[in-house]
Amino acid sequence: MKMTNKTYDIIKIIAILILPISEFISSMATIWGLPYGQQIVATLVALDVLMGAIVKIASDQYHKGESDGTD
Repeated sequence: MKMTNKTYDIIKIIAILILPISEFISSMATIWGLPYGQQIVATLVALDVLMGAIVKIASDQYHKGESDGTD
């Protein structure tokens, strides 16, 4: 999987900064008794795990290309 630096940066920002707000959503859902709070949080956590894996794979491939002398 080859991606641009911009795509990598966007996915990384989403995975590291935006999706972890699931903890906030979980807290608010519990405090206010919002419907489907657990399902929403579980979905966000699953997306975060997927994006983390994509970032890791892309990072590994990038660094492998550096050591091989290729892009």
